[in-house]
Amino acid sequence: MKQLVWAVALCLGCDQTGGVGDPCVPEDEARVDFAGYSIKEVGVESRSVQCESRVCLVNHFQGRVTCPRGQEDGSGSCMTSVGDAVTVPVAAWDTDRPASSAVYCSCRCDGPTVGARYCECPSGFSCVKLRDDLGFGQGELAGSYCVKDGTAFDPVQEGGPTCRSEPDAPVCR
Repeated sequence: MKQLVWAVALCLGCDQTGGVGDPCVPEDEARVDFAGYSIKEVGVESRSVQCESRVCLVNHFQGRVTCPRGQEDGSGSCMTSVGDAVTVPVAAWDTDRPASSAVYCSCRCDGPTVGARYCECPSGFSCVKLRDDLGFGQGELAGSYCVKDGTAFDPVQEGGPTCRSEPDAPVCR
């Protein structure tokens, strides 16, 4: 019975676009030893209870959503999403890729799985291929996701100013 309830709950988010673009904090951020995300990668949390679609997208984001300025050591100036002190160094946000542009609820709008249910992106979003199936058992996450228009990642953004070097930047507040 638990498996049936879990499968139904997972499928309820398959076809919904409600909530796409809403902010989310990935569950990894509840861990004190999580150093944050890399701007070079795309992360997909496929069972996010914060998102109607159940998908929290981390699209080329650096650091932790909960810690814009990061911390150079494990000093505990960054806190987890549940209020505990982070015990590892955390990179500051890249000011070109703040959480509002790179971490939000999304849905899978296209992919390689025949017969899968895909969503339609709402106005202000485009269906962008973000993940290939690399054969590591996460094929159900491969494909395209609804991405906010005007927020496509450009590798030139990597290594730019951060919320540590420019703490007064509007995106860092």
